[in-house]
Amino acid sequence: MKRGMTAALAALALTACVHSPAAPRVFDARVETSKGLFVLEIQRDWAPRGADRFYTLARAGFFDDSRFFRVVPNFIAQFGIPGDPRVASAWRDRAFDDDSVRHSNVRGTIAFAMTGPNTRTTQLFISLTDNTRLDSQGFAPIGSVIEGMAVVDSLYSGYGESSGGGVRAGRQAALFSGGNVYLDQTYPKLDRLIRVTITDRR
Repeated sequence: MKRGMTAALAALALTACVHSPAAPRVFDARVETSKGLFVLEIQRDWAPRGADRFYTLARAGFFDDSRFFRVVPNFIAQFGIPGDPRVASAWRDRAFDDDSVRHSNVRGTIAFAMTGPNTRTTQLFISLTDNTRLDSQGFAPIGSVIEGMAVVDSLYSGYGESSGGGVRAGRQAALFSGGNVYLDQTYPKLDRLIRVTITDRR
């Protein structure tokens, strides 16, 4: 990540909780990965606050050159911790309020990870199976994969919980402090999120 982009993302964190632009009603996110391309369709009506946060982060390049650090077979594929520890630190505690659950966590949906009420920040997961049991826990999908679900299914899952732990497990300190350097040395088979490109449907 370039130094200028790092500074811009860190600065963005200082205002993200105060002012984030409203996302379009529906927009696409093209996600380029080391396994190929998949496309997300984000529906603001499903979860307005979550859609707005994702829109802000993706347009700023926040997810670019990061890792799918937690891929658990028949469960989820998770991402959203930046590769640069300085950016990760700036955003780590930038929580935003919950959305109500308006759509079930079925296979292919994407939602923000959390540890409890109003704790969502930057981490998201894609459901690899029907995870409707998460609905009652407050996980609010913001959209779904509309193209390339086979790519999501193929993301490397051999490390399971050991490489990312999950937000609730409280075992992510090394990811935040070490970033890509730590992950690439310790879990070299993790797939890469190369770039997210937003296409508005205005």
